[in-house]
Amino acid sequence: MIALLKAIHIVALALWCAGLVLLPLLIQRYGRRAEIREQAGYAEFRWLTHRAYVGFVTPAAVVAVTAGTILVFALQVLDSWMLAKLVCVAGMVLVHAWLGHLIVQAGEGRGAYRLPPAGLALLAVVPLIGLVLWLVLAKPAPDALIALFPEALMAPRNQPLPGFLEPL
Repeated sequence: MIALLKAIHIVALALWCAGLVLLPLLIQRYGRRAEIREQAGYAEFRWLTHRAYVGFVTPAAVVAVTAGTILVFALQVLDSWMLAKLVCVAGMVLVHAWLGHLIVQAGEGRGAYRLPPAGLALLAVVPLIGLVLWLVLAKPAPDALIALFPEALMAPRNQPLPGFLEPL
């Protein structure tokens, strides 16, 4: 049962990540062409982006997150790398929502040629996907993850930070 859940999670995550990379490329490439300003070109662009988002990317995201959540509870994975992975996945969800917002803006008459550059989503999502992959495969020790944070964030609780006022 666990192997089946892992397989479902990996396949859904791969499809979701592919969609998060391809949707900005699709919006950038076809959303700024001259023929998009004509009704036929705009209808094709709108149909393509809407169907890709609603029929492919979002279901893959829901399945990936659901299967991953079930796996976390079934295997009781409570390591620090899992928390870091969940933070990265939350970032991927935010990029996913922003892409959906851009698609809705294009469909509500604002026009795809006036949208902000969807390629910005690639700047956010590609490092997040790479970080998720690294965290899952390397499963770094807590010390490796702690080294990523500034020293000020690692100060003990109820202790003053260097250079700040004493607590009252």
